[in-house]
Amino acid sequence: MLIVFVGLAGCSEPNKKVVVATAANVQYVMQELKEEFERESDTEIEMVVSSSGKLTTQIREGAPFDVFVSADTQYPAEIHKHGGSDMAPRVYARGTLVLWTLDSTATDLSVNSLAANSIRKIAMANPRTAPYGEAAVQAMQKAGIYELVKGKLVYGESIAQTSQYIASGAADVGFTAMSVVLSPEMRGKGRWVKVDSSAYQPIEQAAVLLRHSEDSFKAKPSREFFEFLYSERAKAIFRRYGYSVE
Repeated sequence: MLIVFVGLAGCSEPNKKVVVATAANVQYVMQELKEEFERESDTEIEMVVSSSGKLTTQIREGAPFDVFVSADTQYPAEIHKHGGSDMAPRVYARGTLVLWTLDSTATDLSVNSLAANSIRKIAMANPRTAPYGEAAVQAMQKAGIYELVKGKLVYGESIAQTSQYIASGAADVGFTAMSVVLSPEMRGKGRWVKVDSSAYQPIEQAAVLLRHSEDSFKAKPSREFFEFLYSERAKAIFRRYGYSVE
């Protein structure tokens, strides 16, 4: 919705709404960041949540996003390389992969345990579009079980859909982001364990200020929100959701 403020001279100015393309693993922390930023700003933040790969496709096709908060560095770098941004991507956090099940009594929850006959369906994000899905494949390959469990895998389009498969019981267990299991919506449900971080490439997550924001009155508020992602206040919020920040 477009809100118009009319000044004393009769001039109108659209509201400063910044549209943030948000990787699904970041959606819960982004909600807190949005609320924190809006408390001290007259800028409205609108989130569009999907997998990093799908958001990249939408940006290429001209979607009117101002900031892209990705789950990796590759997709933002690709956008920058092809002229979608005048600035190089900047890492805001490093994500953590976890295994999660609704079965709170599960005592042997590990990557190796996924090969057990008692586990019929394993949820994970599509590795072609979601960096956390790619990390899950790497972890299973390192454990030597990937070929054994391929038939059990159920793919979500993003971490959000994958987590829903797990939370609904549609999958016995699954790979998701630590930020999901620490969110207010999911905290305390079932049982989860961290996946050994040496089993997958570091999930460095980067953001980029998109060129679309520079072609409008939103240039200043878009940049302000982008810079806010790297502030000490934002870092404290990221840490609460299990991200590593410098």
